[in-house]
Amino acid sequence: MDQIKRKRDRLEVIYDILKIIRYHNNSIKPTPLLRYSNLSSQSFSEYLNELLEKGLLKEIIDEKGKKFLTLTDKGSKYLEKYKLILGFIEEFEL
Repeated sequence: MDQIKRKRDRLEVIYDILKIIRYHNNSIKPTPLLRYSNLSSQSFSEYLNELLEKGLLKEIIDEKGKKFLTLTDKGSKYLEKYKLILGFIEEFEL
């Protein structure tokens, strides 16, 4: 049971990070994202690296050299699928 709880928490954190980016017109700098995500900087870095490696996020560097994070199509799909899962959980009162 504990393993399921931890797994769900991890998936929720990923959902929250992606949702924050979408809420900010699909473009946010890493530092504000860190603040909004309410994670330690080490945890945030681990999640960020994983999301970049798995192709849910990408980094964009503007003409001034500033770094922004945006959702990929895969990241958007994750948000949609996660919402479906939440719907099932609510529907079956799990």
